[in-house]
Amino acid sequence: MISRSIAYLALAGAVFAGAVAAAPPPKAAVTISLPGDAGFAFKPGSGVEGAQRYCLTCHSSAYVSTQPPLTKTQWTAEVTKMRKAYGAAIPDDAASAIVDYLTATYGKS
Repeated sequence: MISRSIAYLALAGAVFAGAVAAAPPPKAAVTISLPGDAGFAFKPGSGVEGAQRYCLTCHSSAYVSTQPPLTKTQWTAEVTKMRKAYGAAIPDDAASAIVDYLTATYGKS
């Protein structure tokens, strides 16, 4: 009974694979439009280039600019979390500049 079930599953998988392989390609290029930052942008300031280059890779500027004001220690922890836990490709020298920018622009003392 089990071998018959396995045979039916294998047959179903083969039929599905054949149907997927036989599907014609799209007739035209497919594009997706995202809503963007809804009018948000990083505030100008020293170090904004690093935030634009590295932070926007994963999320919008609205995500940063709508956070509550954080201390330098808290921004350091956030940037470290992005690098260590989420794998953000932020070089060491850029990380400290981003923390300084975020603290000066979106931080509290």
